[in-house]
Amino acid sequence: MIAVVAGMGWVVGGSLVALLLAVILLYNRLVRAKVRVRQAWAQGAVQQQRRHDLVPALVEVVRGHLQHERALLTEITDTRSRALAAGTPLEREGHEAALTDLLGRLLVVSEQQPTLTTDASFQQLQRELTETEDRLAFARGFANDRVARYRTLTDTFPGLLLARPFGFPREELFARESERAAQVPDVQLRNSR
Repeated sequence: MIAVVAGMGWVVGGSLVALLLAVILLYNRLVRAKVRVRQAWAQGAVQQQRRHDLVPALVEVVRGHLQHERALLTEITDTRSRALAAGTPLEREGHEAALTDLLGRLLVVSEQQPTLTTDASFQQLQRELTETEDRLAFARGFANDRVARYRTLTDTFPGLLLARPFGFPREELFARESERAAQVPDVQLRNSR
């Protein structure tokens, strides 16, 4: 009888150790996934900052050539300021989308000015902005992939058993899940010759 109880004790003890080990491994997996999401958001923020750094130079180059577009230049500057002041990436999303649209409008207007399209500084800034927009699109896609993996881990069994009790937040996708997510901004950045 004592041998049976001792054997059951070993089985129960072993099962508890295995369960504890599984919980620890799952918790660590959740932490790694959350860190990867934050890293992806940070990569997107770096590309956004690069774009924000290019905007003042672009506005200054264009300002001398497009005196009649002061309202557009002011709107770009104000939108950039609001985007920089936003706290979270999701708060920035609307401002970033507006900035993308405004920059697209600026470049369309700029291409109609022969003196501006031949300006070397403008051409260089336009190339850099195009490269930055490409990098930003990649960073958004990468962030969304990381968020999707994190969501899969936190929203499926057994991860959901640990995610909520241990305070793992629900991460949002880079593009809001709204009508904006279904639209692709139509920004045409072309090098003029």
